[in-house]
Amino acid sequence: MANEKNPKKKTLEDKKNSAADIPDNKVKFEIYGEEMIEKRVKSSGNSGRVYLPPNWVGHKVKIIRTD
Repeated sequence: MANEKNPKKKTLEDKKNSAADIPDNKVKFEIYGEEMIEKRVKSSGNSGRVYLPPNWVGHKVKIIRTD
């Protein structure tokens, strides 16, 4: 529970309990779009590559690493 002298100040135990509900290093994104494809990035020289359908060419996309 919060410190009795300062009710807004959280104890170390409170911080541990609230952080336990959130996975490590994860953030939540809410995105509106037209389509979604889930793929694995493949090696390509010194970088990675993901192939997308040709009808996506010229469209704006957003990439989110999930693992």
